[in-house]
Amino acid sequence: MSLSSPALVLSIIIASAYGALFHVWKGKTAKDLLIYLAAGLVGFGLGQLVGNTLGLGIFMIGQVHVVEASLMCWLVLLIAKWLKM
Repeated sequence: MSLSSPALVLSIIIASAYGALFHVWKGKTAKDLLIYLAAGLVGFGLGQLVGNTLGLGIFMIGQVHVVEASLMCWLVLLIAKWLKM
């Protein structure tokens, strides 16, 4: 099942917000911000894929698997921070 435009926009907004929040918490430079924004988008996308594949629907807003995508997003952000060290 593919994301419709509103779901895609919502996903990008949430993932970008997570990346920006992670940068406020752990980032220092503008380069860090770009890394965390990209990691947030990748992680949220992977979480959305996992939610679709496993058929999970813990908490959804339209077609967006918020819980699954958020958990994967934060996991990828933490991995990005760990790899950056």
